[in-house]
Amino acid sequence: MTTGNRQRVKTCVLALDQGTTSSRAILFDHRGVPLGVAQEEFPQHVRTGDAGAAADAGGDLGIVEHDPEDIWRTQLACGRRVLEQAGVTAEQVAAIGITNQRETTILWDRATGRPVAPAIVWQSRVSAPICQRLKARGLEDDVRRRTGLLLDPYFSATKIMHLLETVPGLRGRCAAGEILFGTVDTFLIWRLTGGRVHATDVTNASRTLLFDIDRLQWSGELCREFDIPPGILPAVRPSSGDFGETEPELFGAAIPIAGCAGDQQASGFAHGCTAAGAAKNTYGTGAFMLFSTGSRRVTSSSGLLTTLGCTGVGGPDAGNYMLEGSVFVAGAIVGWLRDGLGIIRDAGEVEALARSVADSGGVVLVPALTGLGSPHWDPFARGLIIGLSRATARPHIARAALESIALSVADVVAAMERDAGVPLKRLRVDGGASSNDLLMQMQADVLGLPIDRPAVLETTALGAALLAGMAVGFFADPAAVDEARRVERVFEPTMAAAVRQRTLDRWRDAVERAKRWAEPAPI
Repeated sequence: MTTGNRQRVKTCVLALDQGTTSSRAILFDHRGVPLGVAQEEFPQHVRTGDAGAAADAGGDLGIVEHDPEDIWRTQLACGRRVLEQAGVTAEQVAAIGITNQRETTILWDRATGRPVAPAIVWQSRVSAPICQRLKARGLEDDVRRRTGLLLDPYFSATKIMHLLETVPGLRGRCAAGEILFGTVDTFLIWRLTGGRVHATDVTNASRTLLFDIDRLQWSGELCREFDIPPGILPAVRPSSGDFGETEPELFGAAIPIAGCAGDQQASGFAHGCTAAGAAKNTYGTGAFMLFSTGSRRVTSSSGLLTTLGCTGVGGPDAGNYMLEGSVFVAGAIVGWLRDGLGIIRDAGEVEALARSVADSGGVVLVPALTGLGSPHWDPFARGLIIGLSRATARPHIARAALESIALSVADVVAAMERDAGVPLKRLRVDGGASSNDLLMQMQADVLGLPIDRPAVLETTALGAALLAGMAVGFFADPAAVDEARRVERVFEPTMAAAVRQRTLDRWRDAVERAKRWAEPAPI
């Protein structure tokens, strides 16, 4: 075999994992094993908004922005660096898969590719007054019916509206066809392809408030209600498929872009959550759970979101529906033990401290530091520690903190099972806190279910790599995909059913006591 032929052998897939605080690039081989990682943080731009608008919206109007050029610069640099570090040439890369922070909104000039404003990050509440205005018009039920989402500034449409209303001349430029919209994936695809491809996938489209998840297309009705020109929207494609090729000069040769998915859905795909009843939970600052309902759309009665999973595997027109629930404080409670209470010096100490006692000594901690998310949705709830006695010590509080993460997730699982009418048989996990063995055992115990922890914890990037590799035949068959999804450890429940029920009852009693604590007194 000649040197030239060796260079053309496809040895890996490149995943570009564009997150909220950093960009990463990871190379995966045929077995889904990471060959190299490059990561680079970029600046966060956070400020408070107009005080009057914040008061009208019912709270702090926190504005969170990114410079899209920082996103592009760091993501491209990471892609180049990981290839160099691994000694891999662009000709050896079978495809690129992209996964990204969802809902973050970018508008740019079609001719120059330059952003016309900062990216409005998913965390930003800048469009809260617009949401209040739309709710007053009675739009929330129609939005929920078409999109599966709540009318909330979390999602992209009201962020677009904010830019159209505040950037001079922007609406006219959109009407003239000069401006394009995209979530972060779309912006990266546009830049990587030299402006030849303006596209997104179904998972990212489903997070904009503009995508009809039954018809699997942009909703003209919602575009009219939000007064958003439909011409700025990208084409919507299956998550595993053709998104063009990179410009040759970016990496040294053209590479197909063949996978695209929002971060949580990419993680779900890496876990194989494609059949009804399969679920995954990501333990980060908060906890994010996706529960597949297969081809059946389920409308939640518990405040859960209905969203789309990755498509392309079962056919581009097949809906892959999911329920999504969010716990606001998960791993962040460990940071609070360190920074707020000072009972640990490093987050890594919490497991050993919690293991030093057999149980929490009757202490229950409700981590409602920023209110309660799914399924309670109480912004006025506040954190609570109850059951203290003279015997309570640091280890009991540390153990109660870890239990609070597992119990919060158990509440979301119960809501999902109730809404879907499908029992969960096991839970797949990932995220930083999933490396805590004690927490994973607690999770198995309070759910009464096995917990599967994967060999590759970088599931978001792995999901993007699998989507891309499947589209180009790099992962040749289902067996190859299953190999990449291998499980490192299974945590089996050991808690007696009666003890489990008492634990859940005591937890739910404490949660009720924490609710509405900061609710304003009636005038």
